[in-house]
Amino acid sequence: MNSLDLAKSNIKQAKERFKHAKEAFLDGNFPYVVRQCQEAVELALKASLRLVGVEPPKWHDVGPVLKREKEKFPIWFQKKVDELASISRSLRKERELAMYGDEETGVSPEELYIRSDAEYAIKLAEIVLLTTDELLDEMVNKIF
Repeated sequence: MNSLDLAKSNIKQAKERFKHAKEAFLDGNFPYVVRQCQEAVELALKASLRLVGVEPPKWHDVGPVLKREKEKFPIWFQKKVDELASISRSLRKERELAMYGDEETGVSPEELYIRSDAEYAIKLAEIVLLTTDELLDEMVNKIF
């Protein structure tokens, strides 16, 4: 599988997670929304790196790599890299808490996350997914 195919797969998987996040929001499962949004952002940003020929790292927050490889992206995307890296870092911090809660203090994920947390995670994931979709469209049109 080549980088473009992997990137497309990553974006497809990111959109699937985002779809489940929105469903979970309607069910009031706010921790799951946050977790799924984090995964969607991670996959979408890894796809964007693949689209410019950079193999993404095996860790969850790829923001530093986006910044380091900024020059490989189109100018319009470069202008968004700092925001995308910030979103990646922000949601990465929530990854384990959204799944396990705070195991040290015994606070469950349901106690930690409220509706506004989920709304914010959805907003951030939307920004990343829209930006990555735009990049994919540009790269595919450039190739063909």
